[in-house]
Amino acid sequence: MKDKFIEKMYEWSKKPYQRFFKNKTAWKIHKQDLRTYPEETLGFHLGQFLQKNNFEIQPKLEDHDIIHVLTSTGVSVREEIGMQYYLMGNGKKSLYLYIVITVGTLFYPMHIKYFFKEFHKGKTAHHFYSLDFSKMLLIPIKTIQQTFNI
Repeated sequence: MKDKFIEKMYEWSKKPYQRFFKNKTAWKIHKQDLRTYPEETLGFHLGQFLQKNNFEIQPKLEDHDIIHVLTSTGVSVREEIGMQYYLMGNGKKSLYLYIVITVGTLFYPMHIKYFFKEFHKGKTAHHFYSLDFSKMLLIPIKTIQQTFNI
């Protein structure tokens, strides 16, 4: 029940967030194109992630799915909250992040150890969340993960 409520909150907030808070340009790429990239690349892994989870590329929110791919984070509500903790540990600051962490912590206090573990993983990684991932799609994913200690 909590998971469904959180998922509905996300769906409700996604469109206004994309429209009013994301000032960057949407990537001009399709999921099918990504799956034609060489298998070792970030782009290919993003395409696989989208296909596996039956997702489409969300305009202006492409980086979110890239973070899932780079950190090997799943898409359950618990993992989504954990990923925000990871990003906070990596230095990210945003209203959306703080809202997710606050609501997530209140709704899922039993996962606080997991959340703190993700926060510490984010702290040990080199700053990477603000990179222009659209220009990194042809780089091998392992190279990016090793370079940034992800």
